[in-house]
Amino acid sequence: MIFYSIIYFLCSNFYIFKLNAWLCILIGLIINFIPFMKKLETRNLNRIKRGYLLLEIFLFNLVLSFINLLLFSIKNGKINWLNILFVFLFELIIFWNGMIRVYTSSIQLGVKNRVVGLLLGLVPIAHLVELVKIINITKKECKFENDKILLDKSREKDEVCKTKYPILMVHGIFFRDYRYLDYWGRIPGELKKNGATIFYGNHESASPIKESAEELSIRIKEILKETGAKKVNIIAHSKGGLDSRYAIEKLGMDKYVASLTMINTPNKGCEFADYLLEKAPKGLANTVAKTYNAALKKLGDKKPDFLSSVNDLRHSSCEKLNKELKPKKNVYYLCVGSKLINGRGGKFPLNLSNGFVKMFDGPNDGLVGEKSFKYGKNFIFLDPPKKRGISHGDMIDLNRENIEGFDVREFYVALVEELKERGF
Repeated sequence: MIFYSIIYFLCSNFYIFKLNAWLCILIGLIINFIPFMKKLETRNLNRIKRGYLLLEIFLFNLVLSFINLLLFSIKNGKINWLNILFVFLFELIIFWNGMIRVYTSSIQLGVKNRVVGLLLGLVPIAHLVELVKIINITKKECKFENDKILLDKSREKDEVCKTKYPILMVHGIFFRDYRYLDYWGRIPGELKKNGATIFYGNHESASPIKESAEELSIRIKEILKETGAKKVNIIAHSKGGLDSRYAIEKLGMDKYVASLTMINTPNKGCEFADYLLEKAPKGLANTVAKTYNAALKKLGDKKPDFLSSVNDLRHSSCEKLNKELKPKKNVYYLCVGSKLINGRGGKFPLNLSNGFVKMFDGPNDGLVGEKSFKYGKNFIFLDPPKKRGISHGDMIDLNRENIEGFDVREFYVALVEELKERGF
């Protein structure tokens, strides 16, 4: 990068060496549009890398050009405005070339950094600070994603996620399984790359636990009929874990389920839900429920029941449920939980709920308290990386965010690889 930056600097500041201006423009355009870099594994990653390299060249050249023009004006007693215009045009070309590439290709920039970048574009100093941040984010993204692809290629033949039984992924409350918007983010794709066979619950977004369990029971039998398998492995998130438990422990699905992995499931319920449902005016609760139910009917739910599904997540409701349901010896259970330390890291709306939930449920993932996760003997609690922590949404790759210290996709690969090793 430094080598090309110096060449670019010499070209854009051509008057020092009295080079032909057209030659300088030609060299500048070549640097702008011909990639002088080591190729990465995908076209999109190459585009991102090309973008942040151009932005690095822009930043490097901007600083050198400013110093050079300052010294030149002091030495000669006047400023050559033609040279300044020439440098300015060169800088504009390379800057927008780089910005368009990263803005249209990067996933990790997210909406926030894109908006902030645009808003600070004309604010002195602040725009350079944000530019450095954009460069760092996209540079890390390229390395991380390219390493991930190389890792998958290196173990492709091993099929580490090719389990004996297919995997059924069960969503939590207020979501549906859509073809083009995966509840589980990049996780299913990563598992498939490593040999997994994936199915989805395709059940209602908001139903009482009993009704969701009945839907899942039908779905399990459909999968067994389609695949010829004798059992399935269930990976369930949030309320999906309670739905799956009910199907296994009450509706006889233990005969068809080899394992149940519960991700951030409120097995002991949420105390803050008791408070809200008791304190909220009935008129307000009914209005919210009516609005939600109407909206979800349009999105595919046949009979969404907002209030009943939320009521089932109360601490008091789960206490009653746990007296009724007991683990089945012929099913392998694993519970996973996490903690969000810094609410700001949880993304909206978990960044707002974290502190409120803490008043009732103690340390939590933004929705579910730490003490509510555990069920059975096998429990994994994820120690939060640095000061950020891991939220309820992070555990299903909701924001498609690469969290430093926690690779959610690789975490699921390890979970499924263990199921394979256990013979499931």
